[in-house]
Amino acid sequence: MYQNRVTLIGFLGKDAESRSTRTQQTPFVVLSLATKRSWKDRESGERHSQTEWHRCIVWGRLADYAATLTKGAHVQVEGDLRHREYTPQPKNGSDNGVTLRTVAEIRVTSITKLDRPATTAGSPSPASSAANPNPDPAIAAAATAEEVPF
Repeated sequence: MYQNRVTLIGFLGKDAESRSTRTQQTPFVVLSLATKRSWKDRESGERHSQTEWHRCIVWGRLADYAATLTKGAHVQVEGDLRHREYTPQPKNGSDNGVTLRTVAEIRVTSITKLDRPATTAGSPSPASSAANPNPDPAIAAAATAEEVPF
């Protein structure tokens, strides 16, 4: 039995980039996902960290959702690891002698957004309600009346 499965949890380094293939004009989305690992050096006791960037490709209906993701979004992506080769376009008409490059990509099959929802102005945070469990009813009614949008 064989399995090619990747699960990454990290933050998007830039907004989702919508593209389409050259030949069939099939839409897809490219995500730039950063993951980080940290460790402590046993000899010196110094803490180190390393960031890895992953190119994630999203196709089909999932691409419509992925296109709405923005820089800084905390996400979990699942998919298959793929390697492909390409010939880079020469810059300024010069041939740098590079004929073939290989790039690793994640072909995404699932995206889970891990961001916590932002608190709205009308809903109290748990800390503020715990600090003052029994506010004055007149003040609470006035605050509620001001928050009504109509």
